[in-house]
Amino acid sequence: MRTLSLRFLKLLRSVRDFCVAMLVFTFYALVRALPAQSAIRGGGKFAQFIGRFAPRSKIALRNIALAFPEKSPAEHQQILSEAWDNFGRTAVEYCHLDHIWDYDINAPGKGHINVAGVEHFVQMRDDGKPALIVTAHLGNWELPMVAANVHGLKAAALFRAPNNRWIAKWVLNRRKVAMGELIASRRGSIHALSNVIERGDHLGMLVDQHFWNGVESTLFGRKILCNPAFARLARLHDCPVYAVRVIRLPNERFRIELTPELQLPRDETGKIDIKGSIDFINCLFETWIAEHPGQWLWLHRRWRG
Repeated sequence: MRTLSLRFLKLLRSVRDFCVAMLVFTFYALVRALPAQSAIRGGGKFAQFIGRFAPRSKIALRNIALAFPEKSPAEHQQILSEAWDNFGRTAVEYCHLDHIWDYDINAPGKGHINVAGVEHFVQMRDDGKPALIVTAHLGNWELPMVAANVHGLKAAALFRAPNNRWIAKWVLNRRKVAMGELIASRRGSIHALSNVIERGDHLGMLVDQHFWNGVESTLFGRKILCNPAFARLARLHDCPVYAVRVIRLPNERFRIELTPELQLPRDETGKIDIKGSIDFINCLFETWIAEHPGQWLWLHRRWRG
């Protein structure tokens, strides 16, 4: 009886996931049929509306209040509204990733994308060295990998696959078209990430979310747990580390900023210090978030306990 019940529950979950996948595919088809800029603006407005009722808004407001206790409740609400707008726009832009990138490295300033630090990108692409590129969920955080793929940087990115198997397969295929190699986040994926560095390629990582059993650090003066993978890889391979952020500008435009090689702290043996490097990156991210608070993904529980 127990076996039959488990099989029935598994079947129900499978049917549910299939129905959800069909809704997602339908949404994608509808968005693709609309003019990109109109769809992106509409996505932001729709997300702001949904955000009024979403339970995640309570988590986000708590996060915002923890990060900016000096701001008023009205300012907290404004940051939340902007964050939902950014999230909605990013979701719709995802449907247009294969043609949203219009930056010409030989004729900058003519499209919707502005890039600061092109010289660092060219150096990283042509120096024959592997490198790590860390970023946060700011602006449209998918664009740096699109840039790498379009402009010939051999790179792979770590991503978390959706739990829905139909959506996961579709997302992987969609992202590969615009973003190149993707490595699913799972137990043992650190070995696949290390292989990217060992073969001389570049590895992009989002490193601003909670990580169970991670290394303790601080963000806005409060304790957080962080994924140490990027720092461990940097220490193991002693490879350059860069950071990149995406800033959303008015009129569906973006500014992408790539830092020079980061001078991460080292321990007494001369090797990159894992804890110190995590603190260094969080300090950088804190500055970036404070500059454009409405463009960070406040919806996940960054501070716990």
